[in-house]
Amino acid sequence: MWWPPWLAAWLAWACRAGVGRPSPLCAFRGLCPAPLGPNTSQPEPGHCRRQRGAADLCAWPLSSESLLDPFPIDVIQENYVRNVRNCIFSVVYPTPFKSRVRLVAVSKDVLENILDLDISVKGTSDFLQFVSGGKVIFGSVPLAHRYGGHQFGSWAGQLGDGRAHLLGVYTNRHGERWEIQLKGSGKTPYSRNGDGRAVLRSSVREFLCSEAMHYLGIPTSRAASLVVSDDDVWRDQFYNGNIKKERGAVVLRVAKSWFRIGSLEILAHSGELDLQRRLLDFIIQEHFPSIAMNDSNRYLEFFSTVVSETADLMALWMSVGFAHGVCNTDNFSLLSVTIDYGPFGFMDSYDPNFVPNTSDDEGRYKIGNQANVGLFNLSKLLQALKPLLDPRQKQLASQILEGYGEHYYRCLTELFKTKLGLLGENEDDKYLIAFLLKLMEDTKADFTMTFRQLSEITADQLQELHIPEEFWALQDLGKHQSFSEWVAMYLSRLNRNKSDSDTQRRTRMTAVNPIYILRNWMAESALQKANLNDFSEVHLLQRILQRPFQRQQAAEKAGYSLRPPAWAKDLKAKGYKCHSFQSVSHKS
Repeated sequence: MWWPPWLAAWLAWACRAGVGRPSPLCAFRGLCPAPLGPNTSQPEPGHCRRQRGAADLCAWPLSSESLLDPFPIDVIQENYVRNVRNCIFSVVYPTPFKSRVRLVAVSKDVLENILDLDISVKGTSDFLQFVSGGKVIFGSVPLAHRYGGHQFGSWAGQLGDGRAHLLGVYTNRHGERWEIQLKGSGKTPYSRNGDGRAVLRSSVREFLCSEAMHYLGIPTSRAASLVVSDDDVWRDQFYNGNIKKERGAVVLRVAKSWFRIGSLEILAHSGELDLQRRLLDFIIQEHFPSIAMNDSNRYLEFFSTVVSETADLMALWMSVGFAHGVCNTDNFSLLSVTIDYGPFGFMDSYDPNFVPNTSDDEGRYKIGNQANVGLFNLSKLLQALKPLLDPRQKQLASQILEGYGEHYYRCLTELFKTKLGLLGENEDDKYLIAFLLKLMEDTKADFTMTFRQLSEITADQLQELHIPEEFWALQDLGKHQSFSEWVAMYLSRLNRNKSDSDTQRRTRMTAVNPIYILRNWMAESALQKANLNDFSEVHLLQRILQRPFQRQQAAEKAGYSLRPPAWAKDLKAKGYKCHSFQSVSHKS
């Protein structure tokens, strides 16, 4: 009987971990312990049947087969930091927490509509153990992905999943394929000098923001659950030698794919071109169904699609004032979805130089430079693809890349026209948008609320330059000496909307301009309470951000649509360096 290398590695791990002989592990469907720890227990045997809304993980089919069968697996089975070659994944199991674990939050939408689990499953011990890394499900072979990347503009070599474990693939009742991953679940061969953990601070932010971005309509990974432990994790947040104790946490997150630009870069840099071709064909076949696998130009078509969809994503980020903070090639998805939430931030006052990351001293990833960084990252993707392209295809690919800027600005213009309620085409629309942004920059007007309040104010109020007190962002904007000139241009343009009324205009605009975003001060307020085991504001924000375009009483009571407090002015995400990990400063 032939066993694939990954299965042999899995069975070898099982024997070393003391789970028992290999055969029983494959004879039932259920939970299997991760490496020994206080949060593990022996699984109960039993036969499972797939069903909708499963309330028991035993009935939930998760598999790693589709990721393991196409590729060679890291031949070294031991889990230690090393340079890895000739593989896409290393088989490595999560490390359970030593202390008790607590389920802080779950996404009902992710559980029920993506993972086909009944919400009641969150109350089971098996679920808690699974989402905290204490147990794995039968059929799951946890993997750490090998990739490289350009970080802050320089090639950083091998990076990889240093604290994440890809648990497997789930295909839901809609036929959608989702990859399930734990973040903060322990060391892997790619941890460098890190400890493999995430802390509560960063995990709360990722959980809330990935869900918030989804409800804003931005392509993103999703967060299914958030777990906190009592394990001590030491972090030097500001890289100033001030080491502090924090609590370890884990997010269970899902995405259609976790492959990123760096997934292809590492293979090109290592000269593993056959493996690179296999990976690229796999990605195209699984995630780009419009591209024919027998098309000799399939890599060119793939690149063209990634270029246009990346431009779309950059424009969408800008339309909601979102700055990712660390736009390295290892954080850029090949499916053009937002992944790897680190020191992100939503702008308060409009500022093209807004930098959410305290470690980005040069402002490389400031919000006004994101589109350029997207172009840089795509150029590195093209560089990685060139060994697989013929001379004609290389020339065409360069031409495709040259069209990125035009595509981005076209998409950005359409998004901002929609935010302003403009219908049809007018040659002055770009100037109208740029004029407004200049006024906002000069007056430091709030980005989100300026557009929201333009959605709510009537044309008559604007005509009379009568700005009610509750429209505080527009009052700030109104202090500019050119405000009346812009208003006149805007109203004139609105009058050119065919078959439109002011009520219809405001209805359209309120549907695309959010009133609630995850502002840094809101996340910080929730974190301060969470550190005291009060997760009420985490839950409140989760509820509010599911309906970002609708005014909500609880949000108004919390002041989420008011002017940000003074103490939030210079608030940024804390401590994220990508050039190297240090034992107490793993990126968190």
